[in-house]
Amino acid sequence: MTTHIVLASGSEIRAHLLRQADINFSVAAARVDEGAIKAALLAEGAKPRDIADALAEAKARKVSGKHPGNMVLGCDQVLDFEGHLISKAETPEEAVQQLTQMRGKRHTLLSAAVIYRDGQPLWRHVGQVRLVMRQASDTYIQSYVARNWDSIRDAVGAYKLEEEGVRLFTSIDGSYFNVLGLPLLELINYLGLQGIIEQ
Repeated sequence: MTTHIVLASGSEIRAHLLRQADINFSVAAARVDEGAIKAALLAEGAKPRDIADALAEAKARKVSGKHPGNMVLGCDQVLDFEGHLISKAETPEEAVQQLTQMRGKRHTLLSAAVIYRDGQPLWRHVGQVRLVMRQASDTYIQSYVARNWDSIRDAVGAYKLEEEGVRLFTSIDGSYFNVLGLPLLELINYLGLQGIIEQ
């Protein structure tokens, strides 16, 4: 029996990573109220890692109901700064504020992936990357946001390491794929062990 993979995400970078790895899939972006889920979990004192996992699961579960028999991959990424969740900046001013707050300090990116089939969870993983931002000047942060706002407005933490955002950092400890929002190596390992992809 051939199992089809459905990516429950509209993320272009996640789709690009899967294509580059020669994994066949289709896209069915999940429509879930991420804000409501986050707010409810934060009210319960949930940790950022658990919030990333819950958001990925909500997406996989929702799309799974519409694609019987298929493996549905839900993903989400959150930023943990000193135990607090940092969300996507809504304005350039908020992006400047976030980057200024984090400069010279360490934060963690958490990239969650959950696979569902027929409404049941099969696999989950939360990858983490620890990053240290350089002590960038106010002038550079402001000009960086102004130049890159159209690109970074959808990026948690207001940066993209695959673009100019790499200049904001002094060290990165962890998988680059997790930085991009998908624990790709762990996913490939699972799909290979299940016989879904050749290994």
